Amino acid sequence: MKRSKKEILKEKIEKGKLGGGKNRIVAQHKKGKLTARERINLLMDPGSFEEIGALVVHRTIDFGMDDQQFYGDGVVTGYGTVNGRLVYVFAQDFTVFGGSLSETHPEKIRTVMDLAMKTGAPMIGLNDSGGARIQEGVRSLGGYADIFYRNVLSSGVIPQISAVMGPCAGGAVYSPAMTDFTLMVENTSYMFVTGPNVVKTVTNEAITAEELGGASAHSSKSGVTHLTAANDMECINQVKKLLSYIPQNCEDITPKVPYSHADETRETLETIIPASTNQPYDMRLVIEGICDVDSFF
Repeated sequence: MKRSKKEILKEKIEKGKLGGGKNRIVAQHKKGKLTARERINLLMDPGSFEEIGALVVHRTIDFGMDDQQFYGDGVVTGYGTVNGRLVYVFAQDFTVFGGSLSETHPEKIRTVMDLAMKTGAPMIGLNDSGGARIQEGVRSLGGYADIFYRNVLSSGVIPQISAVMGPCAGGAVYSPAMTDFTLMVENTSYMFVTGPNVVKTVTNEAITAEELGGASAHSSKSGVTHLTAANDMECINQVKKLLSYIPQNCEDITPKVPYSHADETRETLETIIPASTNQPYDMRLVIEGICDVDSFF
């Protein structure tokens, strides 16, 4: 019996939702990581996500790549709402070629970045990528250039938030570092231009991935990341909370929240700063005295 086009389409979409396959999804979970689609489902309001480019595949035929094609080509892109606000998002899928960037992979990212600029909505990137897909060479590197160019155009116009949620290397870390806010997951995410093995080969220095580019290194030494999270779920929640503090774009105003009267006299501020200018004081107490209760992020 000949299947209808609708049935074939539905089958392809369901296959695409599995990314690199069930075994690789299990491997992702064993590392304590969620899949790209699970992360998007956590981030977006239920039922609001609309995917773009779900059936895209790479165009490479060299190195036997024509026999290895996965719908979506390692990145899930689209738009939806977070607490009722329109946002655009991409989530790299580590189960497909390690989330590496091909020629078509950045084309999908470019599409949502352009739409975010056009509609004046925040752009959120959930990064989990090993960098350039070496089989595609300069075509992959050209895709990075297109993304960086849009990072620059978007800067100061729309909020750009990056969550580094896996071992990102090479070109995969330049873009997050260029965005407005960068978050990292402890123990499972890394940011470095080249990994520990390359460092060992070039400098003969033995260093771990955590020491080289882990969440602790970038939050306490380099300053590349602004926030760290214990796991993927906490990281997504931080993204959602951060989004609630910032406007949709440069022409919008900050979201308003219900106001409730509290202790507005703040007598503690009168005694925090000591009489002697040589004596230190706790800046956190100053922040607590200025900000609304439980509002400091």
